[in-house]
Amino acid sequence: MQGTLLVAGTGSDAGKSVLVAGLCRWLARQGVKVAPFKAQNMSLNSFVTADGAEIGRAQVMQAAAAGIEPVADMNPVLLKPGSDRRSQVVVLGHPEAEADAMGYRSHAPRLKQVALDSLTRLRDRYDVVICEGAGSPAEINLRDTDVANMGLARAAHLPVIVVGDIDRGGVFAAMYGTLALLSPEDQALISGFVINKFRGAPELLASGLSMLTRLTARPVYGVLPWREGLWLDAEDSLSLATHQAVAERGTHPGSFGPKEFLRVAVVKLPRISNFTDVDALAAEPGVSVRFAVTPADLADADLVVLPGSRATVADLGWLRARGLADAVAERARAGRPVLGICGGYQMLAGQIEDRVESGRGTVDGLGLLPVRVVFGPEKVLGRPHGHALGAPVAGYEIHHGLAEITDPAAEPFLDGCRRGAVWGTSWHGALENNEFRRAFLTEVAARAGRDFTPAPGTDFAAVREVRLDALGDLVAGYLDTAALSRLIEEGPAPGLPSVVASLSRDR
Repeated sequence: MQGTLLVAGTGSDAGKSVLVAGLCRWLARQGVKVAPFKAQNMSLNSFVTADGAEIGRAQVMQAAAAGIEPVADMNPVLLKPGSDRRSQVVVLGHPEAEADAMGYRSHAPRLKQVALDSLTRLRDRYDVVICEGAGSPAEINLRDTDVANMGLARAAHLPVIVVGDIDRGGVFAAMYGTLALLSPEDQALISGFVINKFRGAPELLASGLSMLTRLTARPVYGVLPWREGLWLDAEDSLSLATHQAVAERGTHPGSFGPKEFLRVAVVKLPRISNFTDVDALAAEPGVSVRFAVTPADLADADLVVLPGSRATVADLGWLRARGLADAVAERARAGRPVLGICGGYQMLAGQIEDRVESGRGTVDGLGLLPVRVVFGPEKVLGRPHGHALGAPVAGYEIHHGLAEITDPAAEPFLDGCRRGAVWGTSWHGALENNEFRRAFLTEVAARAGRDFTPAPGTDFAAVREVRLDALGDLVAGYLDTAALSRLIEEGPAPGLPSVVASLSRDR
């Protein structure tokens, strides 16, 4: 098999990322050399490839589903929002500029060519490339500068399928409306639909599926059922509600007495980044993970995590305004565990010198660790290795802030330090290391007065593989894979009709 397919969606979090992963796993099982691709990604959850490039976590997860190493070409353009109006533009794994929404438009033609060049390289290396769109292709206000949806599909003549989340309601209107808002030239590439997250009796959908096919002259390639526990390397904070619900259900509260499970509160910062760091905690039997926005949310937690942030100084101000800073400091004084990761580690410092990210200059940190942070213009990207708590640890780092430990007697912790029950590190992904995670949780439980004992057999990499296999099983079991295979190989069918004629201008 050879070819390319673009998976678009009726909106963000419709299921594009997991469908691409499922298709990659299904194809890889057939012996097909397959790779994922997302031309432009807006996300604060990112990863560092083996050669030091920063790309979105979703493409890393999809590469794992395909059984290959992630590379920068799989996500050539990454936008990392630092505020409601400005984003860092990361091109082929390295930051190039800060741009607001209007200023970004001037970059779009060049970035579209960068994306097309990356796609060409992937198509040369692999039999099949499964592309993921961004948001919705029907964001008609952005069509002229579109890089990831129909702009890409038109430039590379890609067949497109549209996935919609029926659990939210309105999926038929969203699918028909998505098609209808496109120009005839774009509509000609929309080849069919997939419905995602269906719960209930399939026969209840039959009339709706028939009507959608009749109205659009396009098939529904299948209906994917709702499945619990399939959260995987979420792309952005829109997924946090699902992330939290699955994490809390994963604790099996009926199986654990009040002193036998561990409660973890992760502060939901406004510009939270790499919150996937706590996925490994949520996968651990007996650990309950929730996201916190008020001091009350931290009160009964055994461990509080200050996660990464794209806007450290601004989010630190938010912590103070919410009363969360005082709550964290009070915990530390009482010897109750706190872990800071990357931006969260920087917040724990005594002083932050930031003339790069926020431009605020010198700002007092929480003063809970003997650290001074200075933001540099160059972003640090790396895949460090080390030891902590008697265990080997591998992680990745993505930061502008450089942390200097000011007390030579401070106890080291990975690249950072600890003081009492407060730990800080710049390393993301450290908790995915099984032996280290168990050692860390054992110490947290002892300080929290819990009888919790980590499960010795929990292997986070194996948990992720099981979930990827489940996605592949869903594709194989519920989609018309024969029809999808033909679509990938043959491209969009000629003569697909437009559903309306009012948008006849070629965009």
